[in-house]
Amino acid sequence: MNDTGLVSLTVRLYFINRVPAGSILTIYPLEMHTNPVIIIKSPREIEQLKRSNAIVAEVFRELRKMVVPGVTTQELDRMAEEFILSRGAIPAFKGYRNYPATLCISINEEVVHGIPGPRKLREGDIVSIDVGVNLNGYFGDAAITLPVGEVDQGAKKLLEVTEKALHIGIEMARVGNRLHDISHAIQKWVEGKGFSVVREFVGHGIGKNLHEEPQVPNFGSPGQGPRLEKGMVFALEPMVNEGSYEVRILSDGWTVVTADGKRSAHFEHTIAITDGKAEILSTL
Repeated sequence: MNDTGLVSLTVRLYFINRVPAGSILTIYPLEMHTNPVIIIKSPREIEQLKRSNAIVAEVFRELRKMVVPGVTTQELDRMAEEFILSRGAIPAFKGYRNYPATLCISINEEVVHGIPGPRKLREGDIVSIDVGVNLNGYFGDAAITLPVGEVDQGAKKLLEVTEKALHIGIEMARVGNRLHDISHAIQKWVEGKGFSVVREFVGHGIGKNLHEEPQVPNFGSPGQGPRLEKGMVFALEPMVNEGSYEVRILSDGWTVVTADGKRSAHFEHTIAITDGKAEILSTL
């Protein structure tokens, strides 16, 4: 799940207020972080985070089997909640800022934070699914975008570029690099392929809280931001649009859609900075 904010080069955090359908996003300054505190995790804490994120990965394994034409987003949500509870964990999103469901499920032009309900998936849709888990006070968070049945070449390219953007970002998550080296690498790749990265929603630190410092934008200049250190844990999550990066929020107060109605994709992993390559925690 995204941190609901936007990061500038001067490291400002903003709160995006709920807005009426079709309105432009209203952004209010919430707090200034001139020296954001990034919590370094111990090896024991990273092991705990691995357990939480392993459950997230298991949920995706089950969801992949269910994402077919005709299934409702509510059915996917119900399965995920039952599965998470069966593992002794609790859904991280349900009740967070009054969010009403276990999953965020966003279809086609929906970017993030789509609320599950009676809507049925259709052949040719693309569906982004965001999963969060709280196991013994440690959080896991990841997202994937899946094709529903056969999809067109444009959708295939969007998914490929977005998933590759995530892994390009992970490659830059190394000790000694700057945070915005990750951001810049993602933006350069995405825009080089003719797509755009969403600006109003970003990745984030994660640990004993679902959202921690730092915010991790998918755009920026290299050499900027905090220097990366071993033990930092981030949820990296490129959100990539076919058209403009501009978005708006629907009347439910949650669902974010592209302003131009074109499709969007979303991939996310929770990673830990190590001595070498970053370790992906949200995988089996």
